[in-house]
Amino acid sequence: MAKPTARTYSRYTQQALALLGSLLRAARIEKKIGTQALAERAGISRDLLYRIEKGDPRCEIGVVFELAAILGVVLFEPELGVLQKRHREVEDRLTLLPKAVHAPRAEVKDDF
Repeated sequence: MAKPTARTYSRYTQQALALLGSLLRAARIEKKIGTQALAERAGISRDLLYRIEKGDPRCEIGVVFELAAILGVVLFEPELGVLQKRHREVEDRLTLLPKAVHAPRAEVKDDF
């Protein structure tokens, strides 16, 4: 299957990314950290930092989470223990679900 040249994102996704980027930018400015200093600390380029702050959906999610951790932006529960507990709950739920999801088969019309 060919890789799509352009991907469209829902309005919700675009707004959520813009909000996250704005939260990161506000935290960076409030902490008086320059773009170059934050980029170096996170091990990324300044251009990638700008793209994340603008809400670019093509940025790597791990980098976005790392920036949030560096800047102290809370994305989930503030306590690590709560995150681990929630992760275990989801993993337990996943064990009850099927391992794979298949598209429904086309119904055979055999009424001649």
